[in-house]
Amino acid sequence: MNQVTKIAIGSDHGGYELKNVIINYLKERLYIYKDFGCFDSQPVHYPDYALKVGKAIVNEEYQLGILICGTGIGMSIAANKIKGIRAALCHDTFSARMAKEHNNANVLTMGGRVIGRGLALEILQVWLGTEFSQESRHIIRLKKVEDIYEQY
Repeated sequence: MNQVTKIAIGSDHGGYELKNVIINYLKERLYIYKDFGCFDSQPVHYPDYALKVGKAIVNEEYQLGILICGTGIGMSIAANKIKGIRAALCHDTFSARMAKEHNNANVLTMGGRVIGRGLALEILQVWLGTEFSQESRHIIRLKKVEDIYEQY
């Protein structure tokens, strides 16, 4: 992944610890990122952070996003409500690669209470290092997904 790619990152309290591990990874590799919160382990509402990260991507302030909650499910659901966001919940490296290569996922969601730090970093590395394939079948499918926003 190009080092000029800007990454928006956010979590709720369930993903707070893992978010900090990921931030350290991004810092060490000189990625440009912004932490949209939360900033401690006090209970908060995950949709607030999904919206902040999603808006930053849709407004083209950031190209990619990472969202972490307890399971990753809530963040994925909330982020995918935002037109232009393609959030993928990944708990393994194969899904992370396919999320980017086939689905051009611009947001990675993970569960801080579901996967360990080592696996989370492997998933992140694969997701960041994978490019969208640009194959016509995938472009057609993504266009069909975008059309759903227009219909409903």
